[in-house]
Amino acid sequence: MRCTSSYRHLFSVRALCVTALLSAGWLSENTRIAADDDVTILDGSETLRIETPTLQAAINKQGYVTGIMRQSLVDRKTGFRDAGFGLDIVDWIMEPGSDLAYRDQLDKELVYQFGNAYHGNTAKRSIEGPQICTRAGVMSPRLILGEDFVAVRQQFQYQTAAPGKMAGSQWTQWIVFPEGERFFISMDRIDAINDSDAMFLRLDMPGHIRHKNGDSFESVYLSYHGKIPASAFSESFAPDEKFLYQRNDAKIPERFIRAYRLRNPDTGQLGPWLAGMTLEPGVVSEAWCHQRGYVCMIEEFGGRPIKAGESFSAAFLVGYFDSIEEMEATYDRYKGHTGLSVSVDGWKLTK
Repeated sequence: MRCTSSYRHLFSVRALCVTALLSAGWLSENTRIAADDDVTILDGSETLRIETPTLQAAINKQGYVTGIMRQSLVDRKTGFRDAGFGLDIVDWIMEPGSDLAYRDQLDKELVYQFGNAYHGNTAKRSIEGPQICTRAGVMSPRLILGEDFVAVRQQFQYQTAAPGKMAGSQWTQWIVFPEGERFFISMDRIDAINDSDAMFLRLDMPGHIRHKNGDSFESVYLSYHGKIPASAFSESFAPDEKFLYQRNDAKIPERFIRAYRLRNPDTGQLGPWLAGMTLEPGVVSEAWCHQRGYVCMIEEFGGRPIKAGESFSAAFLVGYFDSIEEMEATYDRYKGHTGLSVSVDGWKLTK
C-alpha cells in the first residue's frame, strides 16, 4: 500500500499501534484511521468501515454482529452489493441428536425445533449458545493494517450450555482483505471446552438471499449440484426437500462453492456472481439451500469427534466473480486449507 506524505508516519507505525488506539478509546467516533491511494478505514461506535480500490465493506460492532454487515460488501468494479442479511454470519455450536429429553431445562434460546419447514426433519441440538449473530449484542473487532492487506479479528466466548456441558468455548473469526482482490478470505474457529462425538458450527455461507420472486438474483450455483434458476425458489420448501448436501466421506466433492448471480431488482441488469467457497471440501458436514421467505444458505462444518481442549476450523473465500470458471480457478489456487494465520507481518492460509 502506497501512502501519501501526510499519512506516511501513521502508516509506518499503524500495524503496531492501531489496535491499542482502538481498544483504549483514543480514536473518536468516525475517526479516519488510514487514508491513502489504496485504503480508507472509518471507525465508528457502531460499525467499522473498510474501503479498498476493489471492495467496500462494513463490520457491525452492535446489534446483528459477526461477519460482514448486510448489503455492505460492494463490488467497486460493477457497483453491485450482496443481497442478504450478511456474509459469514455465525450461530451456535451444535451436534446431532434431539434435545427433547431435557428441553425444559434449556435456556429458551438454545431449544432447537426440528420436524418443520425451516429446520427440516434432521434431529440436532445446541451444545453452547447463544446464537452469536442475534444475541451477542456487542463486538470489539481488532484491526490489523498490513503492507498489502487489511484484517479484522472478532472473538466471543459462548455463555450458555446444554445440561452436562459447560459454557465458555471460544469462537474466533478472521477476515482478510488482500490487496487488489474482489474477495475476502475468512476463517471461523472453535476452541472447544466440551467433548462431542460430532461437534459442528453453524453459519451462513456465503449468506442468505433476500428477494421477491427472484428479482435480486438470476440463479444459484452449487458446485455439488449445478446451476439452479431463481424460479426454483418461488415457493417455500424445507432444507431436506431439495438441494441438501450431507457429507459422504466416500464421495467428497472436488470443490465446495455456493454462489448466486446478482440481478438489479429495478432494471433486471445482471451482475457478477457472489460466491462463498469452503476451501477444504471435506470439512463441511451439511449445507442447505432452501426457500423460507428468502433463500437460506446455512452451512455446518466440523461434525467429527472432538475432545475438550481441541479445536476445529474452516477457511472461506467470499467475493465477486464474473463467471463460474473464474470461481473454479480461484478456488483451485487456495484449495485445501482450514485455518488462517494473521499478524502485522502478513497472513497465510494453514492446514
